Amino acid sequence: MPKPVSTPGTPADTLADTLPSTCPAAALRSVRRARPMEPVEALHPHLFVPTPQRPVRAKQHRLSARTRVIPHSHSWAQIAISLDGVLHLSAPQGTLIAPPSKAVWIPPGLVHAVAMVEEADLVSIYVLQDDPAQGPVLPDLPSCGVACNPQDWARCRVLEVSPLMRELITALPKQSDDQPAPDAATLQREHHLSALLLEELRRASEVHLGVNMPQDKRLRMLCEAVVADPTQHESLADWAADTGASPRTVARLFQQQLGCSFTTWRQQVVLAHGLSLAARGLPIQQIAAELEYSPSAFSAMVHRTVGMPPARFFGQQAGSAAHRVGSGAVSRPTRE
Repeated sequence: MPKPVSTPGTPADTLADTLPSTCPAAALRSVRRARPMEPVEALHPHLFVPTPQRPVRAKQHRLSARTRVIPHSHSWAQIAISLDGVLHLSAPQGTLIAPPSKAVWIPPGLVHAVAMVEEADLVSIYVLQDDPAQGPVLPDLPSCGVACNPQDWARCRVLEVSPLMRELITALPKQSDDQPAPDAATLQREHHLSALLLEELRRASEVHLGVNMPQDKRLRMLCEAVVADPTQHESLADWAADTGASPRTVARLFQQQLGCSFTTWRQQVVLAHGLSLAARGLPIQQIAAELEYSPSAFSAMVHRTVGMPPARFFGQQAGSAAHRVGSGAVSRPTRE
């Protein structure tokens, strides 16, 4: 039976480690005061190993706030989704962020760590993959013709979770191998649910939510400072001054190391902080103020970055209590 492998060290800086655990205004700059992450071992993956007879297995755990599952790997693929909180998944290339409306695909053999800033239910779907190039598909059932780029399934990806996919994830049996074996009818139902889930997964749209970290030491120092507090400086010139490098050098390093501009990368950091604040119940207008944006500028940035309005992205419906400005809102200088 294949065993998961726990790996000492961190595959990449866990963005959640730097996020504040409390709000409002001063919290964003109180990183050092935040309660550190509580490390826990991998959540018994050896009791949910996928096999040719059961190629898709599901498990669910309620995790306490500021919990971090230590770096580990396993020989099967994984779909990770938080049902009611923001999931931070660290891998060698950086940190991916997934609110409850998103899931993270983790290919076989990849060292990764999962962190939850707030208390939440974490569901893991383990998928047996004889041929990773085929993408997620049951070995005895053909795909319904959805195109599959092998490179897409060889890396971590944040994927949109459709209502159907969410219901399928909820419906999958989650009994471990140390419990009584399921009967034939349950196994048949699990097989049908699994086939449809993987087909939905292949159709899911990728959402670019994550914070990649560079290898260059100077640039990494700058990036770590931005992750700790993206509101500390406004211009690239000010950030570059802290490292002793010229703005032109920093801009070139961003393109070389991360394949994007500083502005694009920083917006991902802002979204990560925004997701964490939203998960604690702050309304969008206060989130914008915490991140030193005006409501209109914040709305435009979110829509431009992820292709949807803030209310949808942060899971807040217009008119709900979470969407209204609370009495604790703090007025701060904003960007237009």
